Amino acid sequence: MITLGCDYNPEQWPAEVWAEDVALMRTAGVSLVAVNIFGWSDLEPRAGEYDFKQLDRIVELLHQNDIKINLGTATASPPPWLGARHPEILPMAADGTRRYPGGRQAWCPSSPVFREHALSLVEQVAQRYGQHPALALWHVSNELGCHNALCYCDASAERFRAWLADRYETVEGLNAAWGTSFWSQRYGEWSEVLPPRTALSLRNPAQMLDFHRFSSDELLGYYEAEAAVLRKHSSVPVTTNFMVTAHIRNMDYWRWAPRMDVIANDHYLDHRLGHPAAELSFAADLTRGLAGGKPWMLMEQSTGAVNWQPVNLAKAPGEMLRNTLTHVARGADAVCFFQWRASAQGSEKFHSALLPHAGTDTEQWREVLDLSSVLGKLAEVAGTTVRTETAVIFSWEAWWAAEQEGRPSTAVNYLDQVHAVHGGLRDLGVTADVISPDGDLSAYAQVIVPCLYLVTDEQAAAIQKYVERGGRVLVTFFSGIADRDDRIRPGGYPGAFRDLLGVTVEEFAPLKPGTTVTLDDGSKATLWTERLRTTSAEVVARYTDGPLPGTPAITRNGNAWYVATALDRESMRTVLSRFTGTPETHDGSVEVVRRGTYVFVINHGEREIEYAVTGHELLRGEKVAGLVKVPAGAVRVVRES
Repeated sequence: MITLGCDYNPEQWPAEVWAEDVALMRTAGVSLVAVNIFGWSDLEPRAGEYDFKQLDRIVELLHQNDIKINLGTATASPPPWLGARHPEILPMAADGTRRYPGGRQAWCPSSPVFREHALSLVEQVAQRYGQHPALALWHVSNELGCHNALCYCDASAERFRAWLADRYETVEGLNAAWGTSFWSQRYGEWSEVLPPRTALSLRNPAQMLDFHRFSSDELLGYYEAEAAVLRKHSSVPVTTNFMVTAHIRNMDYWRWAPRMDVIANDHYLDHRLGHPAAELSFAADLTRGLAGGKPWMLMEQSTGAVNWQPVNLAKAPGEMLRNTLTHVARGADAVCFFQWRASAQGSEKFHSALLPHAGTDTEQWREVLDLSSVLGKLAEVAGTTVRTETAVIFSWEAWWAAEQEGRPSTAVNYLDQVHAVHGGLRDLGVTADVISPDGDLSAYAQVIVPCLYLVTDEQAAAIQKYVERGGRVLVTFFSGIADRDDRIRPGGYPGAFRDLLGVTVEEFAPLKPGTTVTLDDGSKATLWTERLRTTSAEVVARYTDGPLPGTPAITRNGNAWYVATALDRESMRTVLSRFTGTPETHDGSVEVVRRGTYVFVINHGEREIEYAVTGHELLRGEKVAGLVKVPAGAVRVVRES
């Protein structure tokens, strides 16, 4: 079955509402409920004094109604008394100022005081509920690092130095890695090293990169500390909710994923982006990559508007269903929502929910019931896996390094370029796995390497060997430039990929924002050009205007393609069509994903389309002989014959 779940915050409501809520959950087909996510101040109202009466009642009420529990450890935000007694737990910004309680996550990941109090609470929760029959999943904290990933306080500085000593062993090793001969930054002893706090000028980029690495590892270490307590008292799977999304970048989830019993992600449409639905597809594919291709869990999404964007757009009729089935098509076996009942107070009072403020006589509630029915019809899809011959390489380390201070163009953003290639594949109807640069490439016919500014020697060698063995690779600009320590590779760009691609770039020539250049194959591009010459590659397209007319812009060296500029959406789709051998039969409004023997056809457009497939359509219970019709805004799921 495909699980339908939600986040429930009964502490926000009087007890007489709870029975109504649980009855409506059953009506809606909700079978998994997350509770106790932000329960610390209720469970421990004063230091060392615990009160579980309310949580006991909720757990038993859900259990009596055959609803399984995703139990939070309640540590996501400390209670006010902890910050008041121990202000040293509060996180510090890069400018040295503290961040205070009043929101959430007001704690430093390196604080030993916070960890002591948090683990004491986790011990109490684990002892009390670790063997409860309703318990299906442990939920450590919540969205770790959403607000407090980077802390610059003295406790963090001490832990940072220890992390660096473990990585480099000696101060001399650190100096070599960070290039501290520049600007007289050479360190004589570990005590001189600080986090990259706000400075009067540009800061050391290798120091900033390592601080990102450290901060991700520090939060992961905190997760593992909680998980160790839970596993002492319970054999139930343990996880936390990732935030694979466009605006969260501080955790290297490739390092986190192997430590999770279940891969879970939170995702919300971001209307600040040009193509929010395309970003949703990318996030789902990346989450599947983190799960090693296996089914995964959508821990949070919204039925409608969120509350934290400049303009919080409501979802159009049918959009929630399309969003949800996009996640299912791309590997989710559980889809859960924040939250069950829309809050009446607090910062998220205008965030949508399964049960809206207006109650059950609403289109939103009817869409929830419809979604529940649809998920029931897709029960046989659960456990199957997505099939694809295409991979996109994605790296959090490259993201951090590519967007350092002092880069060639602040208009070039790493994730935009990753989205551009993934979106181009999606427009073609090509599903891609999103994989780590350390991942196994052998299963794929073709691999796309977008804007991989930082790449290790080992990663570059693996890509080279992949092509030598017959694989096809397409690399986009600003790739291969720096090594593990953000040290520029000598000999010309694109550095690590220069010989593979058969080109040499003497100089970057970024464009002013708003400038467009034209290629002789009709392509349009913006943001970036390069003073490039071929060595062994053939020229696929040249610039006809801009600062470098006649200079190669797209090249091919056997099975290795290079795109040296930022193509617009249509041009990217065309180049990827040529590279993959996929005809341009879609306009980007239709998603086609194969999961096992099931074909998901999701029509985001405004007109009915037909798709060639034969089998049995699950949502309408109809045979399909050759073509399935998909109305505007609808989804069809066909079990192929």
